Amino acid sequence: MPICPPPSESSDSGSRAWIFHSLAIGAAAAAAAAAYLYRRPRGFRTLAVGVIPARYASSRFEGKPLALILGKPMIQRTWERVMLATSLDHVVVATDDEKIAECCRGFGADVIMTSVSCQNGSERCCEALQKLGKHYDIVVNIQGDEPLIEPEIIDGVVMALQRAPDAVFSTAATALKPEDAFDTNRVKCVVDNQGYAIYFSRGLIPFNKSGKVNPKFPYLLHLGISCFDSKFLKIYPELAPTPLQLEEDLEQLKVLENGYRMKVIKVDHDAHGVDAPEDVEKIEALMRARNIQ
Repeated sequence: MPICPPPSESSDSGSRAWIFHSLAIGAAAAAAAAAYLYRRPRGFRTLAVGVIPARYASSRFEGKPLALILGKPMIQRTWERVMLATSLDHVVVATDDEKIAECCRGFGADVIMTSVSCQNGSERCCEALQKLGKHYDIVVNIQGDEPLIEPEIIDGVVMALQRAPDAVFSTAATALKPEDAFDTNRVKCVVDNQGYAIYFSRGLIPFNKSGKVNPKFPYLLHLGISCFDSKFLKIYPELAPTPLQLEEDLEQLKVLENGYRMKVIKVDHDAHGVDAPEDVEKIEALMRARNIQ
């Protein structure tokens, strides 16, 4: 599957075109998908909710959701971008911290209070889904430290899960920058020729015998977005931790190790997550350069 070209200052319509392009694996796959869409019953995975998990405690960056980015809390920046997605019927922030909850209510976000015992964002999303008291077919877990997340990516992973009845999870990946090859905060992934995930790692994958980055290989960087079938999300916390999940500290590996399928869309996106305090200045500089207020 061809990788998208390097990230550029393209328009929203360009980003949308790349996302939709990534969903079409080939003529045969597109025809099969169209045939399935024609046959599928109405109401198949139609209702989607976006959940932004946010916690105050963090070993690398305590209070990260409340860090100011050009005068606004990071969680607000992320929420404003998520609200632009057309595929979501509802958006909530899920947190265990009253300071974060108060901040979010202040700028108009719906908030669900969750337990401090949640081990990760997926478990927090599961608890939020239960407390919402309304049925949703799809739950999108959007990391709160992605203040420049593109709404088209959210729409893309929702569409991918709607079109892949054999998958319980969808996510997104983009081209990996050479300088990020050995950064363990940048998660890499590999997919099969039908766009399903094979593996995720903090190390460089695939890894060749020279031990160096191959400038000609289209390495993929995993983006921090997870789209669940809601029925699967409800059983996800009940699945025991798996060896690869624990070794890599990547919760999506528990999905693969238990034999479930995961769809990955390829997008053209310059990833700018906030992992540490020094990343805030980088984000602000980028926003100024792009004239983002």
